[in-house]
Formats: sequence, C-alpha cells, structure tokens
Amino acid sequence: MNVRDLYASIKGVQHLLETERDTQSYLSEPLRRRLWLWRRGFLTRSGVLYGLEESNYREYVTDSQRFVRTKRINGPWSIALSNKLAFHWLLHPFDDHRMSVYGMLHNGSFHAIDSLRPPRAIGDGGTSRSRSRSKPSVTSAIGPSGTRSVEMGRSGPSHNPDETDRNGPDWVVDRLEDERRLVLKWVQGGGGNNVLLCSRVDGGYRVNGDRLSEPAFRSRLADLEDYLVCEFVEQGWFPSELYPETPNTIRIVTMYDDAAGEPFVGAAIQRMGTADSEPMDNFSQGGLTAEIDVETGELGPGAQLPYDGDLEWYATHPDTGTRIEGAQIPGWSRIRDRILEFAETYSYIPYIGWDVVVTGEDGEFTVLEGNSYPGLKSIQVHGPLLTDDRVRRFYERHGVC
Repeated sequence: MNVRDLYASIKGVQHLLETERDTQSYLSEPLRRRLWLWRRGFLTRSGVLYGLEESNYREYVTDSQRFVRTKRINGPWSIALSNKLAFHWLLHPFDDHRMSVYGMLHNGSFHAIDSLRPPRAIGDGGTSRSRSRSKPSVTSAIGPSGTRSVEMGRSGPSHNPDETDRNGPDWVVDRLEDERRLVLKWVQGGGGNNVLLCSRVDGGYRVNGDRLSEPAFRSRLADLEDYLVCEFVEQGWFPSELYPETPNTIRIVTMYDDAAGEPFVGAAIQRMGTADSEPMDNFSQGGLTAEIDVETGELGPGAQLPYDGDLEWYATHPDTGTRIEGAQIPGWSRIRDRILEFAETYSYIPYIGWDVVVTGEDGEFTVLEGNSYPGLKSIQVHGPLLTDDRVRRFYERHGVC
C-alpha cells in the first residue's frame, strides 16, 4: 500500500468512527446488536436501514468497505472527482451537460473561470432550458455592473482583467441582481455539505433559507474561501413536481467492466427533498430516495432515513402528495445512455457517482457533480448491491470485497 492509499485508509476509518458517533444520539440499538454489526463492518444505522441478519449481511457492501476500500478504486484520479473545479474542467467535452461555473471566491476576490454565458432558452412548458454552442465562438457579455465578462471559446476560458480580481462580495451581489439565484460550492466539499443556495429577495437575501440583510450577506461572502460561484440550474417539471422547494437530483453509479471492456450502471436512485431536508435533497438530512429501474426509468417507493424507530416508506411524497412509486422519469433511456457515454470516455476512472438534474421532457439533463466513492446507504436501503453478479465482480476486482 502506498502513502496515498494509507492516508486515504486512515481518513476513511476516522470518517467511519465519526459517523457512528454522530448516529448514536438517535438510534437506540442494544449494545449486543451494535457489537454484532461492528464485527461485520457495519454502522449501527445500517443495521436499521438494511435489516441485517446472519443470513443476508454478506450481500451488502459494508460501511468499512465503503469508507476505506472504495476510496482506492480510482487511485490518483479520485482527485478529479473530489475537486469540483477539476471535475468541471474534466467535463469540457460534454459542455452541453455542464452547468456554468462563473468563478471562484479566493482571498476576498472573484477569479473568473467560465464566461458569463447567455441565458438559456426556455423550453417546453417553461421549465427546461438548453443552450446551443455547436460552433466554436468567442463571446463577450456585458456584466450586471457594466463590466465586461470573461471571453471564452470552445478551447476554454481566457480571463478578462476587468472581471478577474474584482471584489468577491461585490461580484456576487451584482450578479444576483441579474440572475436572482446562484449556487456557491466549496471546491473540495462533498455529500451536500458546504453548498450555499443564494437568492435575491425583497429587502435582502436568502442563504439556504436563512434571510440576511445586505451587510450580513456581504459579511457571509467575505468569509468564504475557495468557493465556486455557479449558475442555478432550473429543474424540469418532473423533479419539480416531486418537491418544488429543493433541487431533486438523480444519482447514477457507473462501474467499468474490464472483462467486457464497457461501463455499466450499477445502481440509480431518484433523490427528493422534503420539508425536513430543505434546502437540499440529501437522504442523510431527511430527504427521500427511490430506486430507479435501470431498464425502464420507473421509480420504486421512497424511503426516508429514520431518526428513531423504523424506516419509513412512501408511495407518494409526504409533503406534496405527488406519486413516487410507479412514476416514470422522462427521457430516462437517453439520460442513462448519455451517462454511459461519459463513463466510456473516462474509462480510466472506473467508479463514478454522477449527480444529475433532469431539465426537460426528452432526456435533457445537467451534471452537477461527480463522486469518487459515492455513499451507499441511500442505494442499499432498496436492496443489497452484491446480489448483482456484475456489481460483485467489479468490487472483487478492485479489492473492495
């Protein structure tokens, strides 16, 4: 084991222990039960989620395998997924499926990354948006305060000194006057942490639902270091109907089959926000997750993480009443096939958890993030991964199980 893998393993064990410590406050399992789970590599929470017994626990990827061993699968390429800016650059060949990353807040300044792209055209039903950049071009857009944006052709960005090194809070405030909503992400964050949904509202601003005055908002921005300033991607009618107050993303896990020389989808789930999880759709924060039939795009029932008691299942959304079980993701086959095309292009990165948001009715989508060792509790709550022979072989080949 090299130094990088050793460090990743130590950090993984640390994360595992911290997660178990954090879950003890709301899962009152007997100590004997906990000891049984720990000896087999599972957190207490997983015992509740999966209904683990002696007869079935070997069919699940354990928490210790996920936290420690899956981190090693992508080797040095894991950096390209854990760093959001590196991932954005990696996806440049698939620009139509990238969100705009306008720049980064660093040392109090705004450092431009992408051009300020023209607004996306409103699609069918007023919910989907698409942009056409089929021809190489250099654009120059006037910013919200009369400044000229970064110029960018198909080969990449070229930074305009009028835009780069502007005061960071000034740039964000000015841009919100035009776009009304932006997403700020810490370049190294994961799991939905360190993501700020910022919006301009009457008399001030909102950050993840908290209302702030302009001075308070500027102060919050001034404290941010290495945060990417991204466009807010409007979701289409399907995810919006599930729960309109949060982005509702799809997680698609691709695995590369070395023997067959092709990628495949190991698992896929639809995530849905709730009143408990706002402003995000994270399962660990009270959101729902529903299994996606990889062949048809049909959803199973929604599951919600229990804070005490038993796992909750929903055929309809508990807040909106929208049907979950049996609902069909529009354009699913096109989404799946396009993601597999991405995975084929990056075959040297064999294990990727793609977070995408559906933006239209015919397979339009935007990739929000990539994950090098995606969380599995929101997936395996719907059933064990290792009952799929192809998935088991993948994990065995990479030393996970």
